[in-house]
Amino acid sequence: MSERASAASNLGRTDQPLHVVIVGGGFAGLAAARGLANRRVRVTLIDKHNFHTFLPLLYQVATAGLEPADVAYPIRTIFGHADNIRFRHGRIASVDFEHHVVILEDGSPIAYDHLVVATGATAAYFGVPGATRFALPLYTLADARHLRNRLLLALEDADVRAESGSVALTFVVVGAGPTGVETAGALSELISITIRRDGLRLDPASVRVILVDLGERVLGSFSPSASRYAARALNRLGVEIQFGRSVVEVEDGAIRFADGERLETATVVWAAGVTAGGTLADGLSTEPGPAGRAAVGADLRVVGRENVWSIGDAAAVPFGAGVYPQLAPVAIQSGRHCAKQILRVLDGQSTQPFKYHDKGIMATIGRRAAVAQLPRVGVIKGTLGWLAWLGLHLFYLVGFRNRLRVLINWTWRYFDWPSGPRLIVADVETVD
Repeated sequence: MSERASAASNLGRTDQPLHVVIVGGGFAGLAAARGLANRRVRVTLIDKHNFHTFLPLLYQVATAGLEPADVAYPIRTIFGHADNIRFRHGRIASVDFEHHVVILEDGSPIAYDHLVVATGATAAYFGVPGATRFALPLYTLADARHLRNRLLLALEDADVRAESGSVALTFVVVGAGPTGVETAGALSELISITIRRDGLRLDPASVRVILVDLGERVLGSFSPSASRYAARALNRLGVEIQFGRSVVEVEDGAIRFADGERLETATVVWAAGVTAGGTLADGLSTEPGPAGRAAVGADLRVVGRENVWSIGDAAAVPFGAGVYPQLAPVAIQSGRHCAKQILRVLDGQSTQPFKYHDKGIMATIGRRAAVAQLPRVGVIKGTLGWLAWLGLHLFYLVGFRNRLRVLINWTWRYFDWPSGPRLIVADVETVD
């Protein structure tokens, strides 16, 4: 009997609980696993990393505000108290839906009674030539470390060249959503503090941070007043905002726009959006979902798959005539809902539709400046918005140690600029 057939033959055994396999240790996957912890099911959580990454703070790692360990936490440690949850480090190569088995890249088969796909999303390059090769995304911890190295190396190289004359340096951030706005603001602050505190021989006026977007305003998902505030805050930090710019090519050391301009760059940061295309969710459902996301029903079951579920950024969760946005709160709530529905199925009960409880959206624009758009409260700006942003992120950050370290770091940065982890640590081998 083959390994796959042997794994499939374990299904339906009465001497052990039903097996739920969760693929992905992000916000959605963790929420689903927590909802099933210490319940009457066996759970195997599979991820290509052995840690959970707090994605909203990756930009601070990339701009030397936080250390990588501050935003990551071991998955095994998170579920150390749950006897029914097992972690498996690996990547999924394929899914045998007929026999209810997932196959890892090393060939290992893992049988499931219910499969939960929470594989998240990746950077969307929209077919722009050269973007995948020369632009730097910001969606994994490896991305953040790579970008930090690139930014600091560019400043060090410019300092050397400044010995023989003035040096012009341009950083371009593509995409004016929350990630692009936060990265552009933090990058401008990094440049300022590095010149002032580390003694770089650069003229601040010769170093440009440009935020470009095809739209008409920053933070397009926020209210117009929040967008205007964010734009003013970025301008105060020295960030140049250029709207209506369509990128047609990214080169090694340059970027081209649809109007014909070619701009030499030190680094191009790609924050133009995400897609689930190319992930496990892509092609998971019998009906195609938008941007590679799995089409799911109101209860989060994948269309055409009775015992397969998809949650978080990997799922196109229906909402009115459209789908819910790819946001961390949606991922967390969908993960919790999925766990509840699986337990209802095991109890022989009908499933319930997912209902998202909007808790607002936030973005920070440098030190002491943020914008929070909250239901029944409205828009909170400035220091108060920054404190609200800080409190929410500390609440969702995994691990007491991480919360304490980040709180101390942010408190210190509020009153003064510490030296920070401005370290160029090049890995021999990059792990994505």
